[in-house]
Amino acid sequence: MNFPVVGMIGGGQLARMAHQAGIPLGVRFKLLADTPQDSAAQVVSDVVLGDYRDLDTLRAFAAGCDVITFDHEHVPTEHLRALEADGIAVRPGPEALVNAQDKGVMRAKLDSIDVPCPRHRLVADPADVTAFANEGTGYPVVLKTVRGGYDGKGVWVVDDEEQAHAPFLAGVAVLAEEKVDFVRELAANVVRSPSGQAVAYPVVESVQENGVCAEVTAPAPDLDPALSDEAQQLALRIAGDLGIVGHLAVELFQTRDGRILVNELAMRPHNSGHWTQDGAVTSQFENHLRAVLDLPLGDPRPRARWTVMVNVLGGDYPDMYHPFLHCMARDPGLRIHMYGKDVKPGRKVGHVNVFGDDLEDVRERARHAAAYLRGTITE
Repeated sequence: MNFPVVGMIGGGQLARMAHQAGIPLGVRFKLLADTPQDSAAQVVSDVVLGDYRDLDTLRAFAAGCDVITFDHEHVPTEHLRALEADGIAVRPGPEALVNAQDKGVMRAKLDSIDVPCPRHRLVADPADVTAFANEGTGYPVVLKTVRGGYDGKGVWVVDDEEQAHAPFLAGVAVLAEEKVDFVRELAANVVRSPSGQAVAYPVVESVQENGVCAEVTAPAPDLDPALSDEAQQLALRIAGDLGIVGHLAVELFQTRDGRILVNELAMRPHNSGHWTQDGAVTSQFENHLRAVLDLPLGDPRPRARWTVMVNVLGGDYPDMYHPFLHCMARDPGLRIHMYGKDVKPGRKVGHVNVFGDDLEDVRERARHAAAYLRGTITE
């Protein structure tokens, strides 16, 4: 059999769903996971357990793989450069991926290519945070550790200098950003191949709760077509200028004065693209695999007028299988995706997708199913 082997570093739910997308393509998967209980390790047959921070482990894992890609952005940049020097295809490559690994590097790069961003700069200490605040409209200010943060971790909104001490305790460089007065958060998801082919999915609205994505609506309701086009073109330009191969999610603020500003970048399948599993002709996971293998990309167009994705977060009820009876009987069109993870309060353990022509109906069905699975409603 001459089908390629994709080496996926990281065993989370993104790797699990990418593996699922690769099955119809005949793509073989090799997984580097932390434990046998990792989400993807439960379903992939070829699993290597090891530390992604160890170069020897990475080199041994990469042997026999046609391409290396990622479930997360935490592999040390210097290790990825070493793999590339060994002749291994790493996609996205380290010079692109570093922009998702280090927020300071990302902001400097986006500035250099004239991408609109919130006002920002690196700050040295709490007094410097106050100086940054005074350079603009004052507090509050958003502080971010440049590495290691995700799902709201490593992010603080501070109202004064006293509150600004906490981020510096981590021993990591700190980035200060203005607190943007935004109407809502958007995401532009695009996929780019090594040959330069690229596709753009509809721009979506993303709702965050406590720093964690809770709900995504595709396409973003009532978004001005010109602003939607601007967001898609911006994401495509970023992907090209940074040399990204694979999926890129560009998280955006839509400001009250009608602008879009780049908040974050993710160079892998992303929560804001989970709706594509059931709502698009080609999912973000399949297109990511196509891109890293330099196959022609699939159609990103939506299958229905609206698709709503709602995350299923862990609550007080560990049994999430029994509620399937109610959810599936109530809504045969519901699509449930569970990650095989132990239920912990606030943890992402799955998501639901619903699509149709009536936005309010689709939203109600998706929200009901997610709440019932979590146990916050019982009817």
